Amino acid sequence: RAQELLELVALGDQGDKLPSELSGGQRQRVAIARALAVEPAVLLLDEPLSALDLKLRQHMRAELRAIQKKTGVTFIYITHDQGEALTMSDRIAVMNNGVIEQVGTGDDVYSRPRTAFAASFVGEINRIDGRIESVDNGTATIATDLGRFRARNPEQLAPGAQAMLFVRPEAVIPEHGENRIAARLVRRDLEGAFLNLFFEAKGVEFAVHVTNDGAAPEVSDDAPVMLGFAAKQAVILPTGPLARTGQELAAQ
Repeated sequence: RAQELLELVALGDQGDKLPSELSGGQRQRVAIARALAVEPAVLLLDEPLSALDLKLRQHMRAELRAIQKKTGVTFIYITHDQGEALTMSDRIAVMNNGVIEQVGTGDDVYSRPRTAFAASFVGEINRIDGRIESVDNGTATIATDLGRFRARNPEQLAPGAQAMLFVRPEAVIPEHGENRIAARLVRRDLEGAFLNLFFEAKGVEFAVHVTNDGAAPEVSDDAPVMLGFAAKQAVILPTGPLARTGQELAAQ
């Protein structure tokens, strides 16, 4: 059994070594193997992969997920790595100062946030402050300094309410979409197959993620670029506190 667990954590050839002969990452993997050896009903993992390199971390994610599915043991997994939480979990709890803001699937907390904190904490997102102007069949129109925009209204906010509009960078498309914003491109970050574009509109920064297909605009002093997004890909939520750095996700 010990050898099986060592193989599982990629230490199959290290079984004859003393703890002092192992690296910090190897010791962390041994700790995971020891915890699994007793076949617990519930296993709490507090950032268990933080000391591992990217490839090994990805391998261990898959292995831990496979173990959980095979054994049926409930894993409560604490992490600052949001990709890890979204990849591994059946349910995610977004916590703010010890209070749970939202519980749901990865799709729920990423695509259907219920609070301003949850929206601003999970992943990157653009925000515009404003006031609800009108509502119609699950959507609302919000008046802002950048114009009027229509988006989903899951909390059924009424006209006159202070609100925030949130839209993901991948949902903002230059020159497309029913909601339009005139903005100027100020920064362009290359990430291989993807580009992160950063626009400015009346002091508000907008992040846009696009594929590197040669069609993205270049940084220049030319006329503003029209950014657009669909109403169904944006959400209007009550004005509330936003996330700071350092909060955690608990994935189960």
